[in-house]
Amino acid sequence: MIPAISSSLWSILALIILFYGTRWKRNRSRLPLPPGPKTLPLIGNLLDMPSERQWEAYHAWSKECNSDIIHIDAAGTSIVVLSSMEAVRDLFDRRSSLYSDRVRLPMLVELMGWDFGIGERAHRKLFHDAFNVNAVKQFHPQERVAAHRLLRRILNDPKDIMKHFRHLAAVLIMDVTYGIDASIPGDPYTNLAKEAMHGLSVASLPGRFLVDTIPALKYVPSWFPGADFQRQAKKWRKATRDLLEMPFAHAKRDIALGSASPSFTSRSLAALEASPNNKKREHENVIKGTAANMYSAGSDTTAATLGTFVYAMLANPEAQRKAQAELDVVLGPGHLPDFADEVALPYVSAVVKEVLRWKNVTPIAFPHFVSVDDDYRGYRIPAGSIVIGNTWAILHDEDMYPDPHAFKPERFLLGGKLNPAVQGPEVAAFGFGRRICPGRHMATSSLFITVASMLATLDIKKARDEHGNEVEPSYEFFPGLISTPLPFKCSITPRSRQAVEAINASSGND
Repeated sequence: MIPAISSSLWSILALIILFYGTRWKRNRSRLPLPPGPKTLPLIGNLLDMPSERQWEAYHAWSKECNSDIIHIDAAGTSIVVLSSMEAVRDLFDRRSSLYSDRVRLPMLVELMGWDFGIGERAHRKLFHDAFNVNAVKQFHPQERVAAHRLLRRILNDPKDIMKHFRHLAAVLIMDVTYGIDASIPGDPYTNLAKEAMHGLSVASLPGRFLVDTIPALKYVPSWFPGADFQRQAKKWRKATRDLLEMPFAHAKRDIALGSASPSFTSRSLAALEASPNNKKREHENVIKGTAANMYSAGSDTTAATLGTFVYAMLANPEAQRKAQAELDVVLGPGHLPDFADEVALPYVSAVVKEVLRWKNVTPIAFPHFVSVDDDYRGYRIPAGSIVIGNTWAILHDEDMYPDPHAFKPERFLLGGKLNPAVQGPEVAAFGFGRRICPGRHMATSSLFITVASMLATLDIKKARDEHGNEVEPSYEFFPGLISTPLPFKCSITPRSRQAVEAINASSGND
């Protein structure tokens, strides 16, 4: 349900809703809207809109309507939810020219300052050029070093695993994006993205804040009763702007001093300086915005996915044993995996795929927007609709993935090899169409080397209490756009003396 709203704010809402209602004109198309939950006059489904775990509510409505495309009316805002790969491909891929516009999210963009999103074409092209499937191989050395540093941190302090995952993600993305060494104690950037990404994760979900449904509410002053969203937006805005400005300014200072390490920022600025372009200031802002998107998206999703991996191993010890047996055969004792070993490690690769599918960290893809009327399967999709791909529903489709709530790496294997007939989760886990995450190739390669390195050297088990009894994790996640494991306890220990020696020896390769 929507958050509680004061009676004063309800009075304003009533006037706004009446205003929108009188302006609304019925679409002349005689085609029906897609099915959806029952609506009320003027406000539609506004009172039914979930404030969290939207993907489950959308999926339940799809089941009730027996349709993989549903329509929701949030006080005049048209929301269309797609819950199958067929519908996603038909609209986001085959009609990408219609379904690639940016959604207006007043809370996120206008109040919180996320106006540098990766949605613009210039940002996407710059991001793609730096992180396409071939270009990301240049980052393998940094990813390998980050995995080795993680192992040493766990060996020295195995208690707070999510802290170590956040550190790995922040250090790696700061190195790749800005050339900044964030591994030193007290580094100001390690936790910089945490608050900004928390705000992004909450505010990106359609229906979470009423101001996204009724944009005129953005003019309500922060002191007005019920305007808590204004005060929250102000807090998140500072974190957002710091994330955009601070590391970029640091990188520029290093470049000016001649002490900068190679990075996306240094390469992009060097290319800009060498060009005769007369819009350098404008293009520098594109570089800055793209870098901030790399930093923000990479740091949070990587840590969340690795946390999900640990959850999976705690809940499925047999999968861990099978992966470790494969690693032992391929590597032998006292050796750490490398990217060249991936082809010989199909079960480990299947574990990575199942981690991306089982509890996918972005259950709802970032919304698309259609600015013109369209029709699909005999339904009309009104101009101005927010169109959402329900990633969670797609990756838990019983026809595509039988027994979808179970963790089964074997579903991706056939005859001891990866089965190309089974749809990999990458087609949905990173978004859809032109709004697919351009950093997905680096994300999957980093995930592979980290998971393989941990499984090769460490045992992941449930923690025990003072009486020696196993402590069962809650397996609960933060219910935002990025679904991050909530704090949990576990036991992580080296598998052998050779594993300890291999971990300590890895420091010589950093």
